[in-house]
Amino acid sequence: MWHAGDIGNLDVTNQIQSIKPLRAVYGNIDDASARKSFPKNLIFFCEKVKVYITHIAGQGNQYLPEVRELILKEKPQIFVCGHSHILKVMYQEKYKLLHLNPGACGKHGFHQVKTALKFVIDDTQIKDLAIIELGKRA
Repeated sequence: MWHAGDIGNLDVTNQIQSIKPLRAVYGNIDDASARKSFPKNLIFFCEKVKVYITHIAGQGNQYLPEVRELILKEKPQIFVCGHSHILKVMYQEKYKLLHLNPGACGKHGFHQVKTALKFVIDDTQIKDLAIIELGKRA
């Protein structure tokens, strides 16, 4: 499982880690304990697909300079960010990457529906992408 920040409480990540391996970054609302436990940027391979996760990225062709530099240097095939709480799935031809923002599944924020993304990585293929609606924000 991957988490793109705004963890809020380490109880959440502890519960996830008791069920599945977790890769996560901290977000702007996260306190010192989350920032100590998780990095700002995370780059790794899943199968043969390079993944880059961060919390605040900027918008599309207007990525923050630090984010753009890492994308150009690392050349990920999947780029996951959070922050906006706006669900986004789009292919960025300019960077040859799939840009994903899962929206938000927490109790706080302006989102009305809690969302997550699910997909399969098989060797070099990214497939079976699905949007999961987790109900209305309480």
